[in-house]
Amino acid sequence: MGRMEPFDPTAEILDIVDENDEVVGQAPRGEATARGLRHRCVFIEVRDASGRLFVHRRTPVKLVFPSHYDMFVGGVVGAGESYDGAALREAEEELGVSGLPRPEPLFKFLYESSEHTWWSYVYRVRCEAPVDPQAEEVAWHAFLTDEELSARLGEWPWVPDGLAAYHRLRELRSR
Repeated sequence: MGRMEPFDPTAEILDIVDENDEVVGQAPRGEATARGLRHRCVFIEVRDASGRLFVHRRTPVKLVFPSHYDMFVGGVVGAGESYDGAALREAEEELGVSGLPRPEPLFKFLYESSEHTWWSYVYRVRCEAPVDPQAEEVAWHAFLTDEELSARLGEWPWVPDGLAAYHRLRELRSR
């Protein structure tokens, strides 16, 4: 048996999509990021049994937005993977739990900045099990009330795509 090579996230193959979220090709994650190719991501709002929100700081080795805070768990959707499948996989991986209920899809939007563009599907899930976040992904974490999170919005550096999703979610809930 050969030695297992360490996983290289930049080599993960992603579907490249157009402005209508239709697949137009495939590329390794590192190339998609470097060239600003549009791909797919999932964002999962995780709340505990008390309704507090899982918040974390990304590790300094993350490919995009290193050492930034995020109020969602999530990540890229692999080539051929569904948004729903990616949401469950990413939530369980990042939280370090298994047997989560299937995340509930809320809405999809196109995130665009001068450097990045991806179709982003936002979900929510309740996690009542103790979390053991992935050390490669999560440098710090806590469950915060909505008020505690609001108080930190202007203090901490937040991932811009998560912040965009957070504001859209708040707007949706205020209607």
